[in-house]
Amino acid sequence: MKIENTKAQMRKGVLEFCILSIIKNGDAYTSEILSQLKDAKMLVVEGTIYPLLTRLKNAGLLSYRWEESTSGPPRKYYALTENGKLFLTGLDSTWADLVAAVKLVTKNNQKSKSTKK
Repeated sequence: MKIENTKAQMRKGVLEFCILSIIKNGDAYTSEILSQLKDAKMLVVEGTIYPLLTRLKNAGLLSYRWEESTSGPPRKYYALTENGKLFLTGLDSTWADLVAAVKLVTKNNQKSKSTKK
């Protein structure tokens, strides 16, 4: 089994959460979202993010507006809707619970291994 495949699946599992978290700080366009994800070492390509943004918009979690750009074509800026804010709050709580559970399981397993030696 290749670790890269598992790492990619783990990243995909939290990508929606990361995107919504980026947008909660203010309207953002795709290049800004990609840049922040790359800065955080979340390797994402444009072909992945566009369908995900569309899915989040269609689910009523995001809205968008077009804005003229001084350096090229108009940009589509995404914003959280009220439903998106509520959804993100739920994800925040779920993430905190998941992190705590994983830490507990991995910490307990490390302790039990060291006591068995």
